[in-house]
Amino acid sequence: MAQSFIAGAAVADITPRDSQFLFGYPHVRRYSTGVHDPLLSSALYLSDGETPLLLIANDVIFVSRQTAARARERIAQRIRVPAANMMITATHTHSGPMTVDMLSSEADQAVPKTDPEYVRQLEDGMVEAALKAYENAKPARIGLAVADGSCAGTNRHDPAGPFDPDVPVLVIRAVDDQAFVAAMVVCSMHPTVLHEDSTLVSGDFPAMARQYLQQHVLGNDCPVVYHTGPCANQSPRHVTKANTFDEATRLGQALGRSIAGAVGSIVYADDPRLGCVRGLVDLPPRILPSVTEAQEQLEHSAKRLERKKGSGPICRNGPEGASHKSDLSPFSAEVRTAECDWFGAEETLTLARAAATGRLEALIASVMPAEIMVMRVGPWSFVGWPGEISVEYALEVKARQPDCYVISLANGELQGYVVTEKAMREGRYEALNALFSGPESGRLLVEKTLELLDETAGAPRA
Repeated sequence: MAQSFIAGAAVADITPRDSQFLFGYPHVRRYSTGVHDPLLSSALYLSDGETPLLLIANDVIFVSRQTAARARERIAQRIRVPAANMMITATHTHSGPMTVDMLSSEADQAVPKTDPEYVRQLEDGMVEAALKAYENAKPARIGLAVADGSCAGTNRHDPAGPFDPDVPVLVIRAVDDQAFVAAMVVCSMHPTVLHEDSTLVSGDFPAMARQYLQQHVLGNDCPVVYHTGPCANQSPRHVTKANTFDEATRLGQALGRSIAGAVGSIVYADDPRLGCVRGLVDLPPRILPSVTEAQEQLEHSAKRLERKKGSGPICRNGPEGASHKSDLSPFSAEVRTAECDWFGAEETLTLARAAATGRLEALIASVMPAEIMVMRVGPWSFVGWPGEISVEYALEVKARQPDCYVISLANGELQGYVVTEKAMREGRYEALNALFSGPESGRLLVEKTLELLDETAGAPRA
């Protein structure tokens, strides 16, 4: 009986061709002055002869729902993969071009509007990578191992807090010569080693991990499809020694070594069954404070940051409003947390003003309903959630469904975070930035995901 499982992979260069605003840090006119490492759109195509799957990871901070939808439709018109079987994600690097206009950043005079020319380049790159991956498909074998990603960071607010160190790595090899076809990685950690004082385009530590794997394990031409898992409250903040490229390389190589060690234990399967289901869910909006209450909250956050910094008044319109200490001591990490909370309080005020003028309804409609995707690959399931989600919700899914791994920022974003009740109660940055009610939205994501996982549970194991 002929083998029916085939796989192909490819990359397209999505590095900006001109100077772009690098989005991810408030109050800094941060335009790129060069390129440290190229940004890539990396695609993986899988088919068992009945069900095709396509996963595309992009080295940008966000991919909007609208951009993902256009790319999926364009790809579906060219190859035999339904748009409903495609997952398009962002690695969430904060050293790449702005790709979505965030309402919460509207009052930040340093932040421009998204460049539509770059968004077109990004979309074209996704289509190019997908078509090449499809063309490159060949009979293959597949296996999975789980590496330890604890070297890359911790919980953003408490190093001992909720955290997911598991880094699944799905590896595909050709049947004929055993060459590596692709590797797919999921790591639940913010790619934010590089801060606002860096003006070079970069994929941050995930790009360095990819380079390590290519140089030491896979071969330089083997695509690495890197997805970021739920990491709303996950950060390298407590493990970094500096916000430099050397430090991004150190963390990326450490992650690469961990993944490389896990790859050696993989047992490959010849003919896994594939499956794909989708579900839609409307998330409840967050109840925002009044404009007056939000203003008071901002003033409180500013005073708290001044106390933490032990310095004069905060400058709101330039890099002086941010920490640039190369020595990331526990104190400076604490300052950074207070600083982020201040950023969040500003963003809450912007959202409150938008709510008061009735502008939020259209924004909510533009990102709803939330699309949840479950892709089954033999015994393993990969779940796609839109937006930035607190890790606790993914941990709950994993606890109830073994061999299940959650990918975030999939097929769209949510104009902010989905956080836990604890985060809402403590008023942390992620909660202050959120557009949707954290606990209720998180529970809906988990419940719908578990329903979809049950639908695909009948797929035979590889």
